[in-house]
Amino acid sequence: MWQKKLCLGVNSTFGLSVEEQIKLFKQVGFEGFFTHWEYGAPVEEWVKCAKENGMIYQSVHAPFGGSADMWGDDEAKAEKALNELLECLSVCEKYDIPIMIVHTYIGFGEHEPPSERGLERFGKLVEAAEKTNVKIAFENTEGEEFLAALMNRFWSSDSVGFCWDSGHEMCYNYSEDLLSMYGDKLIATHLNDNLGIKDFNGSIYYTDDLHLLPFDGIADWDYNAKRLKKCNFDGFLTFEICNKSKPGRYDNDIYSKMDIKEYISEAYKRACRIAVKCL
Repeated sequence: MWQKKLCLGVNSTFGLSVEEQIKLFKQVGFEGFFTHWEYGAPVEEWVKCAKENGMIYQSVHAPFGGSADMWGDDEAKAEKALNELLECLSVCEKYDIPIMIVHTYIGFGEHEPPSERGLERFGKLVEAAEKTNVKIAFENTEGEEFLAALMNRFWSSDSVGFCWDSGHEMCYNYSEDLLSMYGDKLIATHLNDNLGIKDFNGSIYYTDDLHLLPFDGIADWDYNAKRLKKCNFDGFLTFEICNKSKPGRYDNDIYSKMDIKEYISEAYKRACRIAVKCL
């Protein structure tokens, strides 16, 4: 789009191969995409497809299943989680993918506060990133105190930035203005919508993280755009959406009835509306 590059995350719920999604995203109007990574992911094929279609491989989302293990006392689990992140980093470096998105925690029950041992483990990841051209973007998820601990410890590193998930802010972070706290380090976005926290007493759970198309939830996109402009953010506006409902929810069902080309085209329309607000 004129003056604003738009990016969309691939998703297994779209019913197309990653290569097919890359081609469709390009056809619809997006300039870039991001993927998730796991051992065995054919990143080389995705890179080739991106080059053939004139698309930018904007970022890789690192695995997050071991995020809590990075902070815990089980050294074997922590080592496994760290090695997974380091391997993902090496893949990003190998294929010149500039940003690796990292969740700082996973879990909704009672948990211990951020530990010094956890900060040391993440420090090894940051140290490795500093030897590459890859930046680590810590994303706001549940357990906001873990994000705060990491941003505080590694704020001065040029290899560390912030990935703002607009939906997580509403359904996991009680709509606290995280851009006012970490906007100076903003290097990536995951833009999406939801209906906020469903539980009257404020308990958070992953099923509230709907990843609706923008303007289909309760987000105030004028407010969001104003905050992005205040951060002087000039990177990709990256969208992370899903056309399938979470278990026990029906909020996304209307999307699953749409042809995937129609759905992605609608996503592009919404993305353009937000991009104009950010100019």
